[in-house]
Amino acid sequence: MKLAIVTAYPPSKVTLNEYAYHLVKHFRQQTEISELVLLTDTKPEEANIQFSEEGCKITIKQCWTFNSYTTIFSVMRAVKQTAPDAILFNLQFMKFGDQKIPAALGLFLPLLCKIKKIPTIVLLHNILEQVDLQSAGFTKNKFLQKVYNFIGTSLTKLILKADTVAVTINKYVDILEKKYNADNVILIPHGTFGLPSIPSYEIPEGPLKVMTFGKFGTYKKVEILIEAVKKVRSRTDVVIEIVIAGTDNPNVSGYLESMKEKYAEVPQITFTGYVAEEDVPTIFRESAVVVFPYTATTGSSGVLHQAGSYGKAVVMPDLGDLSILVQDEGYQGAFFDPKSVNSLANAIEKIVIDPMYRNELGMANYKAATAYPMSRITGMYIEEFIGIQQNSIRLPKTKMRSV
Repeated sequence: MKLAIVTAYPPSKVTLNEYAYHLVKHFRQQTEISELVLLTDTKPEEANIQFSEEGCKITIKQCWTFNSYTTIFSVMRAVKQTAPDAILFNLQFMKFGDQKIPAALGLFLPLLCKIKKIPTIVLLHNILEQVDLQSAGFTKNKFLQKVYNFIGTSLTKLILKADTVAVTINKYVDILEKKYNADNVILIPHGTFGLPSIPSYEIPEGPLKVMTFGKFGTYKKVEILIEAVKKVRSRTDVVIEIVIAGTDNPNVSGYLESMKEKYAEVPQITFTGYVAEEDVPTIFRESAVVVFPYTATTGSSGVLHQAGSYGKAVVMPDLGDLSILVQDEGYQGAFFDPKSVNSLANAIEKIVIDPMYRNELGMANYKAATAYPMSRITGMYIEEFIGIQQNSIRLPKTKMRSV
């Protein structure tokens, strides 16, 4: 099977590029795949395809750019040129732009591919029904929220025109089936990127690193984390370093720089900036705890799955999709009220002062992560593509595909 994947790809800064890297890494090792075609925003000579494992041929075509009005034409031209047997879209609603028209135009692509009779799956990482538009930084205006919801509903109907829409959380399946009467939605979990054979639950000597990872400024805020660690430092003798790994959310340029200035007098804060894929393991392995200073959630958390793969304790707000992942996939953590600095401080303190509790959480998260390695996840997609090609009778849609 010659499989095309429409996605952002490292070193792109567009969302979901890291997830694409791991999809590619594991798809290329599946015996059913003869060639991968990446239809991406990244220049071929820059794309990170240096894998240690053997695998199939990879062809890279840079055929779209963020916020371009011509993406729909350039991608379809690339599809015609490469003639894939099947195509996977690695999507969320703002994948092709943060401006309304380019973002919406790009979401017509799955329908156009299906019209051309190319077996088409959309991996949809979030659904608007589960996004708090105010907390996630879209808008506080109630009228505009209604407008966004109307647009989101219309775009969801458009996406559902694909042969199959895969979502990463079971609740999303229920919502899409009930609201849209969809019969082509399946659950394929997010998966875990890389699994060390047995992670070390020991941490390096020196300060305990309390780390957060992501794109910050909208619903991911570092102020509450810094203030919480200040409280923990004031009432314990634990030496803590705060590690803020990642960059600004594209919608909030300059946010982290403003945080550097605001907290310039607070000692032992490290702002790493962009973390290259090869440096991600070190960031996680050196951390004592991974914190999610979120006020909302917008889909299954790749950071939680990464933390689990390295056997790390986590501190999470008890809300939205993070709570669902705990219920559905078995992740564990110390929970806090996202509106309370004291609540977050208590959760962090409980972990940093108790190594046994920290390791207990880390072991539980590693166990959860090992259930869905990316090799299994890519196998599920291949099975679904084969089913589309053969027009076979589908399994009940609320069930996960087996491999």
